[in-house]
Formats: sequence, C-alpha cells, structure tokens
Amino acid sequence: MVLTFLIAFFSLIGLLILHELGHFLLAKKFGVRVEEFGVGLPPRLFGKKIGETIYSINLLPFGAFVRLPGEMEETDDPRSFSQQSIGKRALIILGGVVSFWLMAAIFFSVVSFLGAPSIIEDDSVGNLIDPKVQIAGVVSDSPAETAGLKAGDAVKEFKVQDLKFKIQKVREIQELTEKYKGQEITLIIERGEEVFETSLIPRESPPSGEGPMGIALIRTAIKKYPWYLSPWQGILTAGNLTIGVIQGYARAIGNVIGGVPSEVQVVGPVGVFQMLSQAQTLGVNYFINFLGLIAIYLAVVNILPIPAFDGGKLLFLGIEAIRKKPVPIKIEQKITTVFFVVLLGLMVWVTINDISKLF
Repeated sequence: MVLTFLIAFFSLIGLLILHELGHFLLAKKFGVRVEEFGVGLPPRLFGKKIGETIYSINLLPFGAFVRLPGEMEETDDPRSFSQQSIGKRALIILGGVVSFWLMAAIFFSVVSFLGAPSIIEDDSVGNLIDPKVQIAGVVSDSPAETAGLKAGDAVKEFKVQDLKFKIQKVREIQELTEKYKGQEITLIIERGEEVFETSLIPRESPPSGEGPMGIALIRTAIKKYPWYLSPWQGILTAGNLTIGVIQGYARAIGNVIGGVPSEVQVVGPVGVFQMLSQAQTLGVNYFINFLGLIAIYLAVVNILPIPAFDGGKLLFLGIEAIRKKPVPIKIEQKITTVFFVVLLGLMVWVTINDISKLF
C-alpha cells in the first residue's frame, strides 16, 4: 500500500517537474537568465549553483518552479523575462503546456506498443487480447450503485436462479437483464486482481435513459501496435483526448450557463493519487495510460485564461499586445494573488472532500 502510494505520488510530481522543465528549456533557448530551477517548493533544503542557475531541492514536495528575473518584478536587465519580445515570452510560457502534451503523447506511444485498452464493438473478432465487458458509468441511486458496482468493473458472469451465463458481449447482459428484471440476479465482478459476487434487482420501470440496473456498458480489449506505428498512434490518442477534454469543459460551461448541473466532478491531489493507485492494480499499461490522461487534463487546465495559471500569463500578454504596453506589474501581482488564494481554497475544499470519501 505504501509503495503504491509512493509510486503514484512521485509519478505526479514527476509530471510537474517536467512541466517546469519546459519553461526552463525555452528560457535557456532564448537566452533568458534562469536564477533557479527548484524541485519542490521553498523553503530550500539544498542548492547548488551551476553556471548562473541555482538547482535546488526544497522542503514542500508539491511540484517544481523556475525563477526568472523580470517575471514578477520590474528590471532593466536585457536578459530578464520582461525584456523579451511578447512572442518569446509567450513561447516560454507555452513551454510548460507543450511539455504536458508531449509527455502524454510519449505515454500513449508506450501504451500503444505494450498494449492499449480500447473500446471495441460486440462483433469485433481477430487478435483481441483480454476482451471483456466493463462498466463505463454508474447512475446515482441506482441498483448498481447500491450493489457497490464502480466504473471500470468487468462483468464476468450473470447468475439468476440456478442458471449461470458467461459474459463476453454487451448485448448479452442487456438481453439477460431485460429478461430477468424484477428478479434478484448475481453478477461475478472482476476489479483489478479481485473477483467477487454482488446481487441486485434490476428495475422493471427505470427512469428514462438509465436502464434496469443503472449502468453504462462497453466492451474492451487490449490492442497492440508495432514499434514503428506506436509513436503516431500516441500522437493521435493525445490529440483526440485533448479535443475530448476541451469539448467536455465546453459542455460543462454550457450547462452552468443554462442553469443545469455541470456533470463535472472536481478531484484534488488525494483523489488523483487514489485513481493512480487503482490504475496500478490493473497493470503497467493502464497506469501509464492514466498518467497520459492526467497530463492531457493538466495541459488543458493550465492553458485556461485564469490568473495563477500559464493561460493567465498569456492573457496578460494579450492585453499588453492590444494596449501596446504591459499591465503594471503590481496590478498583475494583485490579480494573480487573489486568484491563487481562491484556487488554494478550492483545492483545500476538494482535498477535504476527497479524504471524506475514503472513510
């Protein structure tokens, strides 16, 4: 358990360090002086100056940082961040976002070579590795939720009375559920390395769109690609998921504007660690695949035009381009501080909520 947590923790921290490395490399590329590249957040535990840059290890293990002169203070140093052109500053800021996306593409390339979990049709045949029927979603207050079913569970068998049915296709569960709704059924569930039974009674008159059990089902299998096709497949997967995440956020915003639930569940570090830990139990390819998905989400969130994020810095650069002069540094700092405090409060609330779900 401790080892699983440590692997999840350092994997997430590694993503954040590589994100800052993107800023660092672009700053070096454009000749901007980098005062410090730190792993963790201050106070500093250890630091060594190599050239003009201090490389440090810091006490708080929550990511990393790059300190550039002129980023948060006024200076006339020609090698400072603030003295660079708007284009160069934008590229330095985008270096972190691009690094998230490149990491995702690399992760998905590795998974494509090792074997990627993919959704397949019921009638798909051929060289399929570990085909199974999995639960993609569970409706709140449904028989499935009451029975303890979760997204990701694989349904292996369907039992009712003295009958037992092996499950290999989605339509088999749908037909059996329809036939035996109103009666107690037992499902054999595979969750990671655990296999267990759970019983429930499919509803005879379920709410529209929910189905008798209240679950969404998909058929999945492992698909492998040769090494020379894996990089392209990784790029395609990263691109498609990026589009999907953006569309999901757009729908959520539209729902909020329309006065309906956003259908977005906010998860903090504790929740992410828990999901990473669960992914480890499914195998290396599932774990790497989930890391890639996290990298995509971090890239999309980080580019949002919110002060305290990279997207917020780009927003200020856009305002500078329109005004033909920079936003006063003190005003930018005050706005960024306000949003940082709000985001910190949200993170604390989400973390408390995540911890409460563990007990």
